[in-house]
Amino acid sequence: MKRAYELSVVVRIDPNEEVMNDTVNQIKEWIEEDDQGTVTKIDRWGRRKLAYEIDRQRDGYYVIMEAEIAPPSIDELERNMMLSSSILRYLLVRPE
Repeated sequence: MKRAYELSVVVRIDPNEEVMNDTVNQIKEWIEEDDQGTVTKIDRWGRRKLAYEIDRQRDGYYVIMEAEIAPPSIDELERNMMLSSSILRYLLVRPE
């Protein structure tokens, strides 16, 4: 049984915009892997100033995703995002 989640991601800024788009597509693939989830909406906020410096980065590329994900696959998704060097921060929550 899939549940609704909201994923907020801050991606490392790269001069080549294609690299940032590849990161967003990789996250989408992680969610949809093995039919464990589906992304229903992707909202790209774009480049924004961070509240504080993270890994010598002052700006980040913000992306908000709404998805339906099976709870057993959450651990693997979070592990992949933690290990990715192009993701500065992420937050996965269940909306009310």
